[in-house]
Amino acid sequence: MLDCGHISAGPRRFVRASALWRLRSGSVGQGAVSQWPLRLAAFFLPAVLLAVAGCAGGMVAADSAGTSFSISPGTSVIDTSCTGCNVSGRQGTPVEQFRTSLPADEGAEVTWKVSGGDARSGPGTINASGEYVPPNYLTADRVQVLVTATSSSGATATSVLTVTPGFLQPLTPENSAMGTNGQVTVTGVLAEAGGEAGISFALANSPTGSSGGQGALGPTTCQRPSQAFTQCRVTYTAPSAIATTGVTYVVATAGSSAAKAAVDLLLNTAGVSSNPASHQAEQMGPAQLGSSGSNNSDFDAQGAQVADCCGGTLGALIQDGNGRQYLLSNNHVLARSDQASVGDSIVQPGLIDNNCTPYGDGPGTAPVASLTGWLALSSAATNADAAIAQVAPSAVDVTGSILELGARQADGTLNPAPPGISSTGGKGESAGLGMMVAKSGRTTGLTCASVSAIDLDVNVDYFTDCAETKAYLSKTFTNQIAVSGNQFSDAGDSGSLVVDAANAEPVGLFFAGGVDAAGVSEAVANPVGDVLSELNTQLGAGTSYSFVGTADHGVSCLTYGDSTVALAQSHTLSDAEMTRAQLAMARARQLVNPGSGILGVATGKSSDHAGEGAILVYVDGGAAATAPAIVEGVRTLVIATNAHAVAAGSAPQTPLEGSPSSLPSLPGSVLSHAISIKQREAHTLMAQNPAFFGVGVGQSLDNPKEAALVIYVDRKNAPALLPATVDGLRTRYVLMDRLHVTHSYATPVAARPHCMPRATGTPENFDPLNLTRPEDLNLN
Repeated sequence: MLDCGHISAGPRRFVRASALWRLRSGSVGQGAVSQWPLRLAAFFLPAVLLAVAGCAGGMVAADSAGTSFSISPGTSVIDTSCTGCNVSGRQGTPVEQFRTSLPADEGAEVTWKVSGGDARSGPGTINASGEYVPPNYLTADRVQVLVTATSSSGATATSVLTVTPGFLQPLTPENSAMGTNGQVTVTGVLAEAGGEAGISFALANSPTGSSGGQGALGPTTCQRPSQAFTQCRVTYTAPSAIATTGVTYVVATAGSSAAKAAVDLLLNTAGVSSNPASHQAEQMGPAQLGSSGSNNSDFDAQGAQVADCCGGTLGALIQDGNGRQYLLSNNHVLARSDQASVGDSIVQPGLIDNNCTPYGDGPGTAPVASLTGWLALSSAATNADAAIAQVAPSAVDVTGSILELGARQADGTLNPAPPGISSTGGKGESAGLGMMVAKSGRTTGLTCASVSAIDLDVNVDYFTDCAETKAYLSKTFTNQIAVSGNQFSDAGDSGSLVVDAANAEPVGLFFAGGVDAAGVSEAVANPVGDVLSELNTQLGAGTSYSFVGTADHGVSCLTYGDSTVALAQSHTLSDAEMTRAQLAMARARQLVNPGSGILGVATGKSSDHAGEGAILVYVDGGAAATAPAIVEGVRTLVIATNAHAVAAGSAPQTPLEGSPSSLPSLPGSVLSHAISIKQREAHTLMAQNPAFFGVGVGQSLDNPKEAALVIYVDRKNAPALLPATVDGLRTRYVLMDRLHVTHSYATPVAARPHCMPRATGTPENFDPLNLTRPEDLNLN
């Protein structure tokens, strides 16, 4: 007997928790949902595990080259996260693209289908263009899918695709800091129910490595229940002695999949202990800032079911002229990207950290404020992503304390503390290029990095649903702040207050970001001066807002470094790039003149644009030598050294051996000149090339004594040629996915329409909507 049914599919995205809830009686707007234990839904199977006639598992065979046409690839191996998939689909998500080769007399029409696959989750889906997406989970260690293409004449060709389980979500925690002998438990989850697969953990010196690293790992333990996803854990212990502060990694792999997931562990000589889990927990007593929060109605519904939910960070406390206090966060966190109503309840923690269970429908979250107003994203008069909510009596710490912003305690943990306001009277200060800043957020906790660009014009996409399937608008913000550094921010940190690490004075309100091609976090923040000014103008009704805080104080910075330069210099150049640099050497040699301070030249690699060749120009460190930005169209790296090092071949290969946070300060005149060029050229650059979604002013990594236009480029649509200079100013390219707002959200693990035969060993009373918690599953 077959049971048939289906559930609508959701996007495959960053997952913090997964849930598809059956609503009890009550309105969807009130968020009435059934109660499951905190943060468990991510590890259980999709809400409906039903199959359609025709689904089957087992081995398959294929013929990739039929008599009339062929299909490619003939064989392939991917996982459920689409690791190994060969292209991205229209929405930017990975897909395995199949193609056929048709004879000259054959029509262009081809029909695609998939069969085989998993007994429960099916074979996945393929569309009319041959784009295949695997099922979201498996119940076996590997399955084979038969992809069949049929031509208009009836001829067929087939391909065998092997699918293995992929990671359901990033490892938790994503980052953590600790001193000697510190410990943290790392958890990983595979999209597999049952089976025998597991996760292998290893210490490494890099997030993609398999060896090295400091400290020790305990034994790995895995749970493989038939009605829950496979979960594996390992306990990491820091070494008994830490000579220098640095990052080590716990790297996870799953079976034969090429996918790797890593936790960044900051081993520090200061003995600071920080785990972002404390930012995601329910606050007992008045809530402190830097913690998880959301609008109580910030979830998506599918019919009578809650399909997913959102969450971000409660960033700071501000007050009006009458002393009334308000939570400050982003519009897209508190006001649901203009979709909310005044008076909406703001809860802590956010729904994302309470298994998508709104307040009033179960324990685990509490109302702390009522939505007061927001800067409308749809308005051309707004240039910030901000909203405020008046705090409920005794619900929020009236001092404005932010988690971990204070001094180190005896046990290594960091005290909460309000931001500094004594220098500016609560109005905040302006960001400077290279300034070390800190933020305390829901996902990555307390982290520090340096300001990498100022006066940034950037385009950001907004959606009306948590799963980001319903586009709302694209908004271009001007005069923004960019911050760059490993693990500085991630989804869910939206709304965090960015402060000057030297004095804790407010600098920015973090609202958008992502990870660049080098794996470095790229964050964008609204200047706090603009945020307060616009709140005063549009919501103030004659009053003036200011930050609630205390005397200026330092922040115990947790800096995970910045791998931009190291990865650019480790990038293998193409033959064409090496040839281009070598051809420019004849002209470059003419620059050598010890009398003018230029000691020698060589070929090398650019750090301003990874993958591009460059001319190394060695200059006398004690002389005021100048070098051109380009030679024969090839970038130059200007490296201060001495004649002996050049003669001995021991001169460095880059002017910046360490982190970009160590860049020297630029003179004000240099910055002013660069800003004038940026303001003249940014609009044209972004209008003429849609791949450019951001332009600001930063510092060249190829010659740190010069400013550079920092240009953000959509890596999926990057032009083949990118100019090394614009109006004589160096360019520095950041290749990454288009910037998106950085709330975190839960989305159901999508089960596509199919039927499921009752397989041997599947209990007749199996009900994935009435799952019980395994005895030893403790996620707190």
